[in-house]
Amino acid sequence: MKKWMNTAAPVLVIGALLLLWELVVWFAGIPLYVLPAPSDTLKTFVQEFPTLMYHGGITVMEALVGMGISFVVGILMGILIDAMPAFKKCIYPILVVTQTVPVIVLAPIFIIYMGFGYAPKILTVVLMCFFPIVVSFSDGLGQMEEGYLNLVRTYGGSRLQLYWIVKIPSAMISLLSGLKVAATYSISGAVVGEWIASQGGLGYYLIRAKNGYMLDKVFACVVMIILLSLMMNGLVKLFGWMFTPGIRKR
Repeated sequence: MKKWMNTAAPVLVIGALLLLWELVVWFAGIPLYVLPAPSDTLKTFVQEFPTLMYHGGITVMEALVGMGISFVVGILMGILIDAMPAFKKCIYPILVVTQTVPVIVLAPIFIIYMGFGYAPKILTVVLMCFFPIVVSFSDGLGQMEEGYLNLVRTYGGSRLQLYWIVKIPSAMISLLSGLKVAATYSISGAVVGEWIASQGGLGYYLIRAKNGYMLDKVFACVVMIILLSLMMNGLVKLFGWMFTPGIRKR
């Protein structure tokens, strides 16, 4: 019963807010180009679904490639941060600085040097995604109990075996937490890159709809972005369920 309530409560709240939104637009007679009602947004979403799927496919491709690069870079950098304290002191402040600069500011710079292709969009995704992966994974590696490490050393385990057998498996839960955050950011990162300059993708669609004051299409695009972000988060959960036995027992 409690589990059902935890699931139903947010659904009921969202439903109530959408109903209130619908009633306000209907009673106040707000024009479509000012604020579309949820019913108008849903209707437009269904009508524009093929177009949204086409542009969404481009955005998802950029997000997946960026996530893949972020995953590899995050794993390698997390291990280096844990294994080399001097490296951590040198690189960690730089990692923090990269997160203080808004991506919307960096995206035009990427386009200047890398052109109008997929590269600047993917780099934008990487910049938004690799930080939570690095931080969560390196923290997970650093929280390993010393007793387990000493046990592996007692049996003559090398440093590589120490990470492969003990540290990396124990840090998987922390890694998955960072991946969930990064996956949610990935679609937004791709859209930001497309917003600046592109010939396709949800960011491109969003700009064209906004410039035409077609707010129903803008809201429909936002709905697609939300759904794709949830999908990316779900893929990470599936990854965790497949490769982390502890997740399956929960």
